[in-house]
Amino acid sequence: MSMITSALFGAFRPDLESLRPVLYRIAYAWCHDTALADDLVQEALSKAWTQRAQLREVAALKAWAVAIMHRCWMDHLRARRDFDNVDDWEDALESAADTPEACCDREQVIACVREAVARLPMGQRQVLTLVDLEEFGYAEVARILDIPVGTVMSRLSRARAGLKIILDRTMRQTPARAALRRVK
Repeated sequence: MSMITSALFGAFRPDLESLRPVLYRIAYAWCHDTALADDLVQEALSKAWTQRAQLREVAALKAWAVAIMHRCWMDHLRARRDFDNVDDWEDALESAADTPEACCDREQVIACVREAVARLPMGQRQVLTLVDLEEFGYAEVARILDIPVGTVMSRLSRARAGLKIILDRTMRQTPARAALRRVK
């Protein structure tokens, strides 16, 4: 191993480990299961470590690690065999999460948005979380998910429109917060 390669791999482990929170946020946004999100992150980090020689640019580490996690997620979906064709999941897989009771304070708004995102089809949810939450570019998302850039753009557009509809419905269905009375 050359000194340059050795130096690169020496800094690789802490850099890779620092991605754990990002990978977890993405995994949780995709599956909405804490245990499964932990497993996906662990598997992705393990595979990234064993495949570290394949990384060509250190600057692309985050996108590379997310792409590995995406493959782990796809493997998980294939193993479930809920679908004859894995490509069918993108429009069919939706969360059965209920509408939040109230969206008035910060925690309730966050819960409301999380549940609305969870109701989006998986393909839209993946693109939305990678572009809007993790700030990947369209080309990076296309590489991570192994789909055309045009598909990224259309899924993102549908996801944003769907999210708006879900949140509008939620806000109309949420009863106004009752006025608090002071009792002595």
